[in-house]
Amino acid sequence: MSGAVQWLRSLFFVGQMYFAMFFLAIFYTPIMLVDRRGATWGVHCYCRYVRWSARWMVGLKTEVRGEVPQREVLVASKHQSFLDIILLCSVLPRPKFIMKKELMWAPILGQYALRMGCVPVDRGKRAQAVQKMVSDVASGAQRPGQLVIYPQGTRVAPGAAMPYKVGSAVLYRELGQTCVPAATNVGVFWPRKGILRKPGVGVIEFLPPIPPGLVPQAFMARLEEVVEARSDALMLEAGYDAPAARAAGAAR
Repeated sequence: MSGAVQWLRSLFFVGQMYFAMFFLAIFYTPIMLVDRRGATWGVHCYCRYVRWSARWMVGLKTEVRGEVPQREVLVASKHQSFLDIILLCSVLPRPKFIMKKELMWAPILGQYALRMGCVPVDRGKRAQAVQKMVSDVASGAQRPGQLVIYPQGTRVAPGAAMPYKVGSAVLYRELGQTCVPAATNVGVFWPRKGILRKPGVGVIEFLPPIPPGLVPQAFMARLEEVVEARSDALMLEAGYDAPAARAAGAAR
């Protein structure tokens, strides 16, 4: 298949994906207003639709590997593109995210996020946001579920190097919960920016849990080691040599 044809197929896929988001958001809004679980039902439906449509529209298959967490845990995931969010939300029973506070004001989507239990974080005031969330969990104000955090704080392109931030260790320590690391290779096929979606198999993999009780330094070292190593392996499986790309970037 030529690059031009794949790009056109990708353009159609992206357009219909956002149309489906709008349609399903409107459809599930009355349900969400009556029962907050409706927000999660709508997100599950949408994410599963995107996975299905990507398979036949652009040849992008998706897999979720490892044991999907069912109870209340902290999920610390590699973040490469919108697709890893879709994969997480398609299988986690009650996903909720640490999100930028600005997203609260997005029409409809902001309300969905809040009804799901996502935690808005004011840029530059993460410490206060974490303390409030910990307090809400302790008081029962926070809805139970799987809290997803991206340890690097943003989307990271395949082959790029970015440090892990201390926020993951703070949450791990303060919440006293098991942490389930997650690795991915989706950025190889679905970039952070742009239209082109490449055929292949995008994977997100839940890794062995890290039990509570480690000191922050040990936790961060273990989290980064397992997530980066497994993500590199998944990208190599997809035909992309991430360590070589990082070495080449460092040499420039």
